[in-house]
Amino acid sequence: MNIYRSKAPFRLGIAGGGTDVSPYSDIYGGAILNATVNLYSYATIRPLNNGKIRFVHINEGVVEELDAVSELPIEGHLLLQRGIYNSIVKNYNEGKPLSFELTTYMDVPSGSGLGTSSTVCVTILGAFREWLKLPLGEYDVANYAYEIERKDLKMQGGKQDQYAATFGGVNFMEFFKADKVIVNPLRIRKDILNEWGMNTVLYCTNSFRKSEKIIEEQSQNVINKNESSIKAMHQVKRNAYHIKNFLLKNEMNEFGKALNASWESKKKMASSISSPEIDSIYQTALNNGALGGKISGAGGGGFMFFYCPGNTRYNVIDALENLYKGKVYQIEFIEQGLTTWTTKEL
Repeated sequence: MNIYRSKAPFRLGIAGGGTDVSPYSDIYGGAILNATVNLYSYATIRPLNNGKIRFVHINEGVVEELDAVSELPIEGHLLLQRGIYNSIVKNYNEGKPLSFELTTYMDVPSGSGLGTSSTVCVTILGAFREWLKLPLGEYDVANYAYEIERKDLKMQGGKQDQYAATFGGVNFMEFFKADKVIVNPLRIRKDILNEWGMNTVLYCTNSFRKSEKIIEEQSQNVINKNESSIKAMHQVKRNAYHIKNFLLKNEMNEFGKALNASWESKKKMASSISSPEIDSIYQTALNNGALGGKISGAGGGGFMFFYCPGNTRYNVIDALENLYKGKVYQIEFIEQGLTTWTTKEL
């Protein structure tokens, strides 16, 4: 029997984060620089012939067994899996139920700020595309994942994560009204990518959060015309262009310093983006040689990353591991996005 697999990489939100969220992106336009790393979400579909659906999410130890019907109720723990199934059956299987086992796994915890839910969504869609031979290109998959998450399931969030996971690599993304997205892949030399990865410390704070509240606060700040918050968003967007140019020109020390300036602006976008613990971790990294960094994602917890030139990364790692309870990840920046394949079950 064939089984159908997929994997998609998680991303670091380098600059511009939050400007992809409506209504800011609809009114002013958003711009984001992100890059995918060698940490992945995985999905496997094993077709069944028993009229059942079995969802298995390894990380949380959740298993749901259901009757294969045309539309699953949106309830329980695995809402994303149910929402994707409902949409696939409705739009690509003439409303006829499918019987299968879907197993998902992530290299990182949920709520990490690396775009976990959207990357899982893209990965699951990739497995369905492989199984059902769906005619979906990169933009199609990314937009479909966005539609399922944000419109069908009403999950709060922006638009960058689905595109990063699908396309992979280093991308400068622009966001406009009516959900228009333009993905601009950046051609970064391999030696620059290697040096960037070597000088990046990715640190998991072990404090995880739901991004919905932070994103809702950002959105409300725009709706309520909160001048200081909107001004901060404008600055974060401008910084994204500066940081992109430093990266393209291999001016990495300037890149690190610009990250620091961007983080100072990002904290002003919503009150819950940072915290005393996050500020302490950040200052510790700077004190030990980092030029700059930020939280990846909406904020409030999850992963932070720092640019540490020369060999300062080792001092930063030692300081973080000695003073806090988090975990350091060694990463590489990778160019491949969503990948799918078919294999035989042993």
